[in-house]
Amino acid sequence: MLLDPENTLFVRGAMPVLLLADAPVHDALPLLTSADGAVPLCEGWSIAPRLTLCVVDGPGDHGLVVPALAAPVIGEADGDTSSSDAGGVNSMGDWCADAEHAGGAVVLSVSRLPTRLDWPTLLSSGTARGGFVRVLG
Repeated sequence: MLLDPENTLFVRGAMPVLLLADAPVHDALPLLTSADGAVPLCEGWSIAPRLTLCVVDGPGDHGLVVPALAAPVIGEADGDTSSSDAGGVNSMGDWCADAEHAGGAVVLSVSRLPTRLDWPTLLSSGTARGGFVRVLG
């Protein structure tokens, strides 16, 4: 399944995040429970972070492709999700490097992208799905 890049947000950091909105794999991802703030591993899922396409592959027929080069990328300290740094500071290449260095990324599926990143609220919403997804090895 191809996911519109407007329904994604790539967040850079030591633990990179891929936020998905209205994703066809939402119900296939595990319900995210993070009482202590630790993000659980998404067993059976993998991610292939690439400059032009980001592939999230799950068990069975579940998975999606994001045209990554067209998707917004923000830094982990940026709070406003509507902005992306076109100057290259927060580029898709840097996000891919973050994911490779971390050995994966947190894939977080929500009904719609938030206007501001509020991690405690997102992680404890009771409706978010996902977890840490390892880089395809």
